[in-house]
Amino acid sequence: MPKKKRLPAGRVALILFLCQMISALEVPLDPKLLEDLVQPPTITQQSPKDYIIDPRENIVIQCEAKGKPPPSFSWTRNGTHFDIDKDPLVTMKPGSGTLTINIMSEGKAETYEGVYQCTARNERGAAISNNIVVRPSRSPLWTKEKLEPITLRNGQSLVLPCRPPLGLPPPIIFWMDNSFQRLPQSERVSQGLNGDLYFSNVLPEDTREDYICYARFNHTQTIQQKQPISVKVISAKPNRERPPTFLTPEGNTSNKEELRGNVLSLECIAEGLPTPVIYWIKEDGTLPTNRTFYRNFKKTLQIIQVSEADSGNYQCIAKNALGAIHHTISVTVKAAPYWILAPQNLVLSPGEDGSLICRANGNPKPRISWLSNGVPIEIAPDDPSRKIDGDTIIFSNVQERSSAVYQCNASNEYGYLLANAFVNVLAEPPRILTSANTLYQVIANRPALLDCAFFGSPLPTIEWFKGAKGSALRDDIYVLHENGTLEIPVAQKDSTGTYTCVARNKLGMAKNEVHLEIKDPTRIIKQPEYAVVQRGSTVSFECKVKHDHTLTLTITWLKDNGELPSDGRFTVDKDHLEVADVRDSDGGAYTCVANTTLDMVSASAVLSVVAPTPTPAPIYDVPNPPFDLELTDQLDKSVQLSWTPGDDNNRPITKFIIEYEDAMHEAGLWHHQTEVSGMQTTAQLKLSPYVNYSFRVMAVNSLGRSLPSEPSEQYLTKAAEPDTNPTAVEGLGSEPDNLVITWKPLNGFESNGPGLQYKVSWRQKDGDDEWASVVVANVSKYIVSGTPTFVPYLVKVQALNDVGFAPEPAVVMGHSGEDLPMVAPGNVRVNVVNSTLAEVHWDPVPLKSIRGHLQGYRIYYWKAQEGSLKRNRRHIEKKILTFQGSKTHGMLPGLEPFSHYALNVRVVNGKGEGPASPDRVFNTPEGVPSAPSSLKIINPTLDSLTLEWDPPSRPNGILTEYTLKYQPINSTHELGPLVDLKIPANKTRWTLKNLNFSTRYKFYFYAQTAAGSGSQITEEAVTTVDEAMASRQVDIATQGWFIGLMCAVALLILILLIVCFIRRNKGGKYPVKEKEDAHADPEIQPMKEDDGTFGEYSDAEDHKPLKKGSRTPSDRTVKKEDSDDSLVDYGEGVNGQFNEDGSFIGQYSGKKEKEPAEGNESSEAPSPVNAMNSFV
Repeated sequence: MPKKKRLPAGRVALILFLCQMISALEVPLDPKLLEDLVQPPTITQQSPKDYIIDPRENIVIQCEAKGKPPPSFSWTRNGTHFDIDKDPLVTMKPGSGTLTINIMSEGKAETYEGVYQCTARNERGAAISNNIVVRPSRSPLWTKEKLEPITLRNGQSLVLPCRPPLGLPPPIIFWMDNSFQRLPQSERVSQGLNGDLYFSNVLPEDTREDYICYARFNHTQTIQQKQPISVKVISAKPNRERPPTFLTPEGNTSNKEELRGNVLSLECIAEGLPTPVIYWIKEDGTLPTNRTFYRNFKKTLQIIQVSEADSGNYQCIAKNALGAIHHTISVTVKAAPYWILAPQNLVLSPGEDGSLICRANGNPKPRISWLSNGVPIEIAPDDPSRKIDGDTIIFSNVQERSSAVYQCNASNEYGYLLANAFVNVLAEPPRILTSANTLYQVIANRPALLDCAFFGSPLPTIEWFKGAKGSALRDDIYVLHENGTLEIPVAQKDSTGTYTCVARNKLGMAKNEVHLEIKDPTRIIKQPEYAVVQRGSTVSFECKVKHDHTLTLTITWLKDNGELPSDGRFTVDKDHLEVADVRDSDGGAYTCVANTTLDMVSASAVLSVVAPTPTPAPIYDVPNPPFDLELTDQLDKSVQLSWTPGDDNNRPITKFIIEYEDAMHEAGLWHHQTEVSGMQTTAQLKLSPYVNYSFRVMAVNSLGRSLPSEPSEQYLTKAAEPDTNPTAVEGLGSEPDNLVITWKPLNGFESNGPGLQYKVSWRQKDGDDEWASVVVANVSKYIVSGTPTFVPYLVKVQALNDVGFAPEPAVVMGHSGEDLPMVAPGNVRVNVVNSTLAEVHWDPVPLKSIRGHLQGYRIYYWKAQEGSLKRNRRHIEKKILTFQGSKTHGMLPGLEPFSHYALNVRVVNGKGEGPASPDRVFNTPEGVPSAPSSLKIINPTLDSLTLEWDPPSRPNGILTEYTLKYQPINSTHELGPLVDLKIPANKTRWTLKNLNFSTRYKFYFYAQTAAGSGSQITEEAVTTVDEAMASRQVDIATQGWFIGLMCAVALLILILLIVCFIRRNKGGKYPVKEKEDAHADPEIQPMKEDDGTFGEYSDAEDHKPLKKGSRTPSDRTVKKEDSDDSLVDYGEGVNGQFNEDGSFIGQYSGKKEKEPAEGNESSEAPSPVNAMNSFV
């Protein structure tokens, strides 16, 4: 039977690939061909030249080679033979040259540091690997140094040095704080390429004590930490603004050398105020597009894949509002050797000529040297057939002894290239490698490519023939490629037939037949047409296709070159696309794509959607239900259902929904069967065995679905074996000695017949046991007892009924039951990070001892009193942290400072926890204390206050002292000078003396430990008033003479009012002013409203006397309309009082004092005036 092979248009690429193969002419690795063909060794895989190893793992140095016969391998180390048989730690992989050095059991990686080279040798020559420099990775610790705190003023520049330890390979540098959070960087603050942290200018918020430089050594997966650097920025007035200067690089110019192909990184970091901005230019040129990138806020310029053309002067410019500065970097690009033309393997027959060419370039120009079978060609055995001409070896009249492997070495000061290329002298008759009777299928009028891959030495000539007696095909009609492929540029129907490829050389001849079939092209004979439809209507596109009947046709519809919307309104039926209930969004280009296995054609049409023509509004509704359901063509697994549609109620029916009922298994429950287009009235339905079917149909339009039709007649299908097996099969043990197999049973519809059962099978995954099986009833679980603990099992569950078995089920892997782990984690170590954080490390437990799925590790930790770990453990509250998976370390946050802790670690599996590791104890260092628990001010006097307090509830260490700061507050709430006082830690009471009397003070109080100052508590208090001054205030309201005087005044006013009233009634005027002048008394003089001085009564309308019975407001303040001046200024800091007639009551004093702004305090001496009532 001929093999089919189709030729797409991309076949040309294969021709080019085959041409390249033939030009190299390497012996094909066809297994049958290799059975009797010899070939010199070729290195196929080797370790990198610079090979950095992990000292914690075994060293594997790769060296793989092919050849016939299979090559043997040997190694040199540091230029001398490396005898692996004498070193018990070194083994060579069988059939390979790969070395494995077992340093995990014993030995050190440093012992095997050196330069290694592999040689693969057989009877035809020797190939060598690169020089492999093996070096163990190193991640040294930071050198210990004492870092002094840095203090500087706001606005100054700053460089925090990192100076990481030299590692192999170099570490990755980053800055973080104590909480392992990366420090934010910006145009002002950034990390340089050398790892230092640069501040263009500092701000007060840069103050912190935990600037920490970290070095991450990826090869060993370790991180080293530098001692924290403390920076304090004094929040003074910032320095004057200044123009930029460079922090790095120094001077006006610098030089940079980089190798071709690497990434060129140029850096400029400037300081200044305001923060400078960096710009980059290339002198006498432009920066290369697509290869230039800016990093670190444009402070770093990177050019990838750098070449010699990138050499030149690069200028960085730092600019701010006060000026600009520039730095020129002269870049020189050197180049390690790179290939222009690497030597290729050469296969020659005896007596032929050939050459090996080795051309490389670099900067400086590399030196070319040749080796033969790993030996410098100057001292290699002489071969009269070869001649060396610089980078070329010329061979003439070669013989079988000329076979060898040649090495070309191109080297300069920046590196070297080494290439192996063999010369294989073979005498082989032609062989054709293309499979016989291959069938090619091509579309008419397209190119046809017929393969004839061949091998032979000397190189065979190729001829093609058509038919049994045809003559050789000529180049005028056909194209004969060097790799043996025959090309028919324009294949026609008459090109169909059998073609024979014949390969000949002086040692023999071979031939092979292939077959070509020409197929008719696929054509669209009726294309979809442009359509304009109204919104809400239905549109149909037609796409009729003619194709070769021997090919499979697939028609796909696209909208706007994408998939059709996933909408039920779009229906594809054979060569039609129908869109129902057209919407505005449906407008666009619709494309019909016709595909066969050999070709593809397409055609498009545009749909335009317009508004519908206004018409009288009809009545729209869902369709009426279909009727007259009929079953025909009743077969075992299918039936045809037909129906008559009901009225569509003015909206086209877009589809019909068919549902079925299984009266045997689920009577009364209807299931979705299928949907068909609204144009159909019949449907071919696929049925399942052993189901008593009834069907009903519903019609759907744009308004919804109709009521269901009446059910069809019932149809019972025949029973059959199950089609499917149970799903969700699992094997999980519930106890250490069992395996619980569960599954999701088949429903009645899926049973396909009576007598549904399940065959449950199991066996150990890693054992040689046969499957154990049991047949169970229609259940969903089976328990296998007596299993070993946590062993992998293979499980399968197969359905069967009275007719037969379901197909072979899938095999699922499970495990028998878990048991509690047996071993506790070992080597538990605790590293206290700070006063509230500790890091715990432990060694993982052996996997076999876990006896279950590893869930993680759990740390129990608690505060403990020293020496009482075992005595009081029952009463200690333990905290738990769980670390998922196989982690072997974790952080304990939220510890209390200056505390004694204990912990243990347990491994956790699905069953529970294993035994606890031995308790490990550790102490957290001191921290800053909490605020004092309370602060009270007692015993206020004229010039002293006494403070009492309770120590902090959480001292977090040993208290060293208390700090008390206080300052006075004046009547306008302004704060006075701050006094700082240190108090011994053993005090809980302190008296402050020599304070100002009647003055409010604000106190700030906090405790200190060796770790620093804690949170503060604040309080306010007032010293008392001078008692002597208060005693001078006399309560005149209780004096008899004053009471008599007030009564006389009241009586006189009453008489004057009566006389005035009588005189006014008689038409005369009463000389009030004269009477007042005659009886002037300063105690009853009213006050002028403009200046507050005592004046006279006036009969003017704007000076009306107070109404009788008026009282002072309840808060004892003077209202605005009574006086613009504050009467509080009269007296010793108390509010003035008014009598009924508005006269001022109180003892006038020439001394005036402002009342404290905070008002009266309970500690002030009471004033007798405060007790005075209004005179009635």
